[in-house]
Amino acid sequence: MQTPVPAQVSGFFDDPFTLFVVVVLLALIFFFYLLFRRTLLGFKEGMEKGSGKN
Repeated sequence: MQTPVPAQVSGFFDDPFTLFVVVVLLALIFFFYLLFRRTLLGFKEGMEKGSGKN
């Protein structure tokens, strides 16, 4: 008989190392999202300034 899914998920977060790895990965993804967003917004602003639209 298989263990129900909620019991599997709660067991997954019992291990502190696994929880640490998940938190670090989520933080890196969020950081790279912000970095990429800032880069694109800066590029867009630079293109608008260079073309004389402002």
